[in-house]
Amino acid sequence: MSGRPNTRLADLFGLAGWSKGELARLVNRQAAAMGHPQLATDTSRVRRWIDMGEIPRDPVPRVLAALFTERLGRVVTIEDLGLVRQGRAGKRQGDGIEEHPDGLPWPPERTAAVLTEFTGMDLMLNRRGLVGAGAALATGSTLSGAMYEWLHTDPALRADAPVLDNPLHVDPAGFDRYEAAPVGSQEIEALERSVEVFRAWDAARGGGLQRKAVVGQLNEVGGMLAYHHPPHLQRRLWGVAANLAVLAGWMSHDVGLEPTAQKYFVIAAHAAREGGDRPRAGEALSRAARQMVHLGRPDEALDLMKLAQSGAGDGLQPRTKAMFHTIEAWAQAAMGKGQAMRRTLGRAEDLFVSDRQDAATPDWMQTFKDEDLYGMQALAYRTLAEFAPNAAGPAQHYAQKALALRVDGRERSKIFDHLSMASACFIADDPEQADRYARLALMAMGSNSSRRTWDRLRQMYRLTAQYAGSPGIRELREEIRIALPKQRAKKDGAGAQV
Repeated sequence: MSGRPNTRLADLFGLAGWSKGELARLVNRQAAAMGHPQLATDTSRVRRWIDMGEIPRDPVPRVLAALFTERLGRVVTIEDLGLVRQGRAGKRQGDGIEEHPDGLPWPPERTAAVLTEFTGMDLMLNRRGLVGAGAALATGSTLSGAMYEWLHTDPALRADAPVLDNPLHVDPAGFDRYEAAPVGSQEIEALERSVEVFRAWDAARGGGLQRKAVVGQLNEVGGMLAYHHPPHLQRRLWGVAANLAVLAGWMSHDVGLEPTAQKYFVIAAHAAREGGDRPRAGEALSRAARQMVHLGRPDEALDLMKLAQSGAGDGLQPRTKAMFHTIEAWAQAAMGKGQAMRRTLGRAEDLFVSDRQDAATPDWMQTFKDEDLYGMQALAYRTLAEFAPNAAGPAQHYAQKALALRVDGRERSKIFDHLSMASACFIADDPEQADRYARLALMAMGSNSSRRTWDRLRQMYRLTAQYAGSPGIRELREEIRIALPKQRAKKDGAGAQV
């Protein structure tokens, strides 16, 4: 017992709206349903958890996480409740800011447990039809500050995955934990192939349709990681976990579950680092940076990109560096920093051309091709054109180059290119061309589950207002209004930049 209030639990308790007695009764009932009928919690014990910082024994933290998850309609983990026995969660410094916000970074031995707990809660929300988007989104500076030292100074970072004295030494995780036996190379190969399938589906149809399957697969891998495998197999399992967590995060971002997405990106960085793959950890954080730009927080995206680039170590290939620079350039464009954006894109081009692929390209970088470089350049210039209309010309140029190469079934990227082109044409006072590209995007969006495409369409829709007197554009505006899905109420920065 710390003797200090558990501020995390107190905050969530206030949001839930229960009385202490009501929570005690719910804990007993839920514990019985989970196979622990002997548990007997009362009001005084709940008071000690909240007011005195007492951490209850298992299974109470898991029970509380399940109750708060269902009550609040979003994933609530044991870390979120401040019920981890590392002496950090729930503590605040004198200025009221948490020393380790969101429990980050957690100790290495906690990664598999956090992974299985979070995915289990996410699956539970899926089953019960809850939205799961009400959590607060941590700022980019908060994330980068919490993880900087962790990425740079951990002496355990090595090629082999960490070895635990007890292969089953992981805290009990949430529901849907996969009770796996040790796996061999054939099973891991099958998992690696499944990542490729999920990745291709996401690129073609958006994240909404397969997100639950990816989260379920990640949950199973988390169970496998609770066992001690030979180092080469354990390292590959951590790689699978990192890839699936990035996909789960990207799919969550794609459907507007922003805080959930952010947590998956952080889990992916942890998993990659556990497997000794610092470039992969950096790429996972670059996804969080792209998320921040999309949400209208480009300054925080730049914080994350600094961490992604420095934390990725010396093993970054030129193509990966080029991709990082395109994200940085997009953030600079969103801040109206045209000169900085152009310099950054110039570095990206130079690095991309210099990449002769002498070393094997990581599987997670094989989708960053010429068309993706052009697409990001188009997006950066289109974003800058909001501040400097003369940037619309280069945006059209690069969007056209990207579209000429989009032949591999990555329909979502093609939609983004069409929207970048349409927006640039509107800014360049070419409404007829803009109308054509906007309609191409709109036709494809009906079969795509990506909310991000609709967010980008809303940005383009604003540009049509000055041409509303034209019959063709008036008709386009009406078609867009009819097609746009209703927006959820945005909480804690979970909405897109419009």
